Amino acid sequence: MPLQFYNTLSRKKELFKPLHKGLVHMYNCGPTVYNFAHVGNFRSYVCADILKRYLIYKGYKVMQVINITDIDDKIIRDSQKEHLSLKEFTEQYAKAFFDDIKTLNILAAEHYPKATEHMNEMVALIHQLLNKGIAYTTEEGIYFNIAKFQHYGKLAKIDVTQAKKASRVAADEYEKENARDFALWKFWDEKDGPIFWETPFGKGRPGWHIECSAMSMKYLGEQFDIHTGGIDLIFPHHENEIAQAEAVTEKKFVNYWLHNDYILVDGKKMSKSLGNFYTLRDVLAKGYKPMAIRYLLLSSNYRQQLNFTFQGLDAAASAVQRYQDCYERVKRITSDIPSSKEIDVLLVEAQQKFETAMDDDLETATALSAVFSCIHEINKCIEESKLGKSDAKKVQVFFESVDAVLGLLTKEEQIPADVLYLGQQRESARKAKNWKDSDRLRDEIKAKGYSIDDSKNGFVIKKI
Repeated sequence: MPLQFYNTLSRKKELFKPLHKGLVHMYNCGPTVYNFAHVGNFRSYVCADILKRYLIYKGYKVMQVINITDIDDKIIRDSQKEHLSLKEFTEQYAKAFFDDIKTLNILAAEHYPKATEHMNEMVALIHQLLNKGIAYTTEEGIYFNIAKFQHYGKLAKIDVTQAKKASRVAADEYEKENARDFALWKFWDEKDGPIFWETPFGKGRPGWHIECSAMSMKYLGEQFDIHTGGIDLIFPHHENEIAQAEAVTEKKFVNYWLHNDYILVDGKKMSKSLGNFYTLRDVLAKGYKPMAIRYLLLSSNYRQQLNFTFQGLDAAASAVQRYQDCYERVKRITSDIPSSKEIDVLLVEAQQKFETAMDDDLETATALSAVFSCIHEINKCIEESKLGKSDAKKVQVFFESVDAVLGLLTKEEQIPADVLYLGQQRESARKAKNWKDSDRLRDEIKAKGYSIDDSKNGFVIKKI
């Protein structure tokens, strides 16, 4: 079966055809670093990881961007409560995020842009919107006029004619399905304290939505293949991203929009606002292993709601144990039992079923079923002394092949995401000629077992 995804934009499954042969450009909405990410947040990151891994499995090279939102309404509010500078407040949660994705064996993205480091790109985009007459200025800030963008509402399927005339909203997040002119730039007021940037059109800070449009286009171009995020981001965030980008470029912004559904706790969405969430640290502190959490998060199709229970985590832990135990048993086989065609057939059928399921909009539940059916048969062969070292090697190859997608066995041989992030932070410090921070970050990288070398093309990180 050819690879196909359910596209939120069309509300149907579509064959996947990247813009560039053999290369996929993908943007994943990353964390807003005002608190520790919770398990519900990590479903989005694990789903994006499975997507990236399967694209690589299919032979594509992937250019992945995960943004770090380090300036928005919530961040300003909470940093002021804790009497910390913006950088001090956000950096603690950014580092925690990178520790957590490393723990969950999530592959590192190629870029982790921070909003505060991309003001020039945002200002340039706002200037273009002003010049085109699509944005307008008020005493509070600069707003996007949704009436000037013909296709506003196409992602969320919202009828903008129902919006009140001249209605606008300054908040980053607002009532769902209530189409309003939204803030591109918010002029400084005393509630913002010391948090502002000087620009040609006034002192202030960006709205949340302009950040992702500016950063995604910088790293992936005016058009790219895939954009992912939770379904709660469809409106207003992703709708507004489309409007900002397409109003300027007059090109289709993203070809495939993939959105994962919620994790539920007692029938309600897991969220910080409801207070019904668990951080990764909370769950690990209860004795659960990271791969059990990862398994639970990938065990159903990303578009289905997932009910979080500790009974479910117990079942996930048992499944991971069976998976890992079978792999280890296979590796220890040394007997010279002759090869069996039955093993060849078993492995070929299992691999085909796995790929067919994954090709069908990443149907991970069906893919896992194929893998565990194979594990059941392999365990029977081992118990009946029917598996020799020749066939065991084939089984090992099968395991490692599917695990390149599932990521449940061992860490990838790559630079960990947290180390890569430190490298990017050091590069920013070097460009700013902040040698003290540059040296400090080099030492942090070294303490993690890696070296960093500078070149005219950037930096290179190596395992010591």
